[in-house]
Amino acid sequence: MIFPPLKLGFLASRNGSAMREIVNAIEGRALDAEARLLVSNNRSAPALGFAAEHGVPSLCIPTQSDPDAADARLCAALEAAGVELVVLSGYLRRLGPTTLARFHDRILNIHPGPLPAFGGEGMYGRRVHEAVIAAGVAQSEICIHLVDEEYDRGPIVARRAVPVEPGDTAETLEARILALEPPFFVDTLQRIAEGTCRLP
Repeated sequence: MIFPPLKLGFLASRNGSAMREIVNAIEGRALDAEARLLVSNNRSAPALGFAAEHGVPSLCIPTQSDPDAADARLCAALEAAGVELVVLSGYLRRLGPTTLARFHDRILNIHPGPLPAFGGEGMYGRRVHEAVIAAGVAQSEICIHLVDEEYDRGPIVARRAVPVEPGDTAETLEARILALEPPFFVDTLQRIAEGTCRLP
């Protein structure tokens, strides 16, 4: 069975590392997808410059002054761009109910630790790796999951185990996982595009 290309939208607050890897994979024909739109809540986000350089339409929608209006505008922008699957690439704002409802089970996030044990509000970036090291577990994980109303509680789409090496610190574990996350996101999206990884 031949599936149509994934129609992707991206949300990024800073560099958008996963978005960059995904767009490069699309350009290199390693991923059967279309980059339809990037939205950032931060006008100075480097991700916006990358999008401009690669011909990806982009938009800045600040969220702090009027979150409800920003939610409605975000949802409308994604719809207008024909986005079918939304990729969070370091988006540091909670999504609103309008966007969550319209793109139910179609918003993906990547988390740098095992879920649900090392997730939840405030658990992002180095905090996750500090908690993993403190817990003394033998392995961490990269988890790609669907986004819902609760932080890091949506169904998990794909996992990749990452061993905690002897002598690892939060910094060394973070560096290793940061390098693995973007290609893992590309691989997971390609499996979704091929139909071997199915969303609900």
